[in-house]
Amino acid sequence: MLFALFIFVPIFEVMQIEGDFYTTYEEVEMANRNGVFGKFVRGDLKQKDKSTDMTRENTGEIVFKLFGFIPIRKLYVNMSTQDDYYIGGVPIGFSITTAGAVVIDGNDTIKKGDIITEINGTKIERIDDIADALTDDEVEIKYIRDNKEIRNLVKTLKTEEKYKLGVVVKDEVTGIGTLTFVNTKTGKFGALGHSVTEEPSKSVIPVESGKIYKCELLGINKGERNNPGQLRCVFVEGGDGSGSIEDNNKFGIKGTLENKDGLVDTNLTAQLGGRLSVTPGKAYIVSNISGIREEYEIEIIKANYQKKANDKSMVIRVTDRRLLELTGGIVQGMSGSPILQNGKIIGAVTHVFVSDSTKGYAVYSDWMAC
Repeated sequence: MLFALFIFVPIFEVMQIEGDFYTTYEEVEMANRNGVFGKFVRGDLKQKDKSTDMTRENTGEIVFKLFGFIPIRKLYVNMSTQDDYYIGGVPIGFSITTAGAVVIDGNDTIKKGDIITEINGTKIERIDDIADALTDDEVEIKYIRDNKEIRNLVKTLKTEEKYKLGVVVKDEVTGIGTLTFVNTKTGKFGALGHSVTEEPSKSVIPVESGKIYKCELLGINKGERNNPGQLRCVFVEGGDGSGSIEDNNKFGIKGTLENKDGLVDTNLTAQLGGRLSVTPGKAYIVSNISGIREEYEIEIIKANYQKKANDKSMVIRVTDRRLLELTGGIVQGMSGSPILQNGKIIGAVTHVFVSDSTKGYAVYSDWMAC
């Protein structure tokens, strides 16, 4: 019985690790040295042969072995491209034209935060599309709530020969966040670290198109217990903006940066570090909220295995006196601030603890890169 328990414990550790993250041979070896896979388990990484598996380009395979020779699990991972990335840390403004109409004042059926995507089979892309689709006393509405698609029959209101839904909608969402990184080869960027959602449904806003803009920092409301602070910024409108937004998912916004001016320092680059390289202990947040781009010391309290993909990969604590004096810790608008450890971008700030502004969550950078 004791022997069975002795075998089960290291296997349990390995079974908590989810696949499809980015890694390198170096990171797997580091994880072996640090006992990430368990005291008696070793992981061996091999790159897949692209000629026999065209659907898994740049894919590797980790075989976990108990005592170094008994295979207990196989896991597919993504081989890191070893690309260099410009290090972010600069607040940005964003404007997203939604693929659908966002409800800001609802009725008995369609609630605030719902996203209307279809009426009677007609796709809704803009506010004007709604009036054209309302042709009867009752219509079938397809909408998104809590990231789930719902269909419902809704009675309309008729006024002056026109049908109305009895809701108020918008088709553009704006906000403030922080740029995390930009690929030096492709110009592809990641920012925010968490999705842009519409309250109170928390539905992820679908992107039709979008832009990012430089911001001017007007001031900082310091975070306090039970009162999260925020960055006060205004957009610096510059023609078509500094870049285009192509996607909004649970790990932030993605797109292409067209104008680096004021957003990146081309002398500051690093590679992305996969989650296997993340260890509890000292790390750094990069931010220019003081007026210049600086590194602020933090502590990674916990790095989660994450069986399910989400934006709460790590628990962090701000320990740097300079940042605590400036902001009180983590404030709204700092989401997306890159986190460095061992010279690599390992993640980004995502949330602050309402009860303690010195603590918060962060997401692994390889979730943002996927």
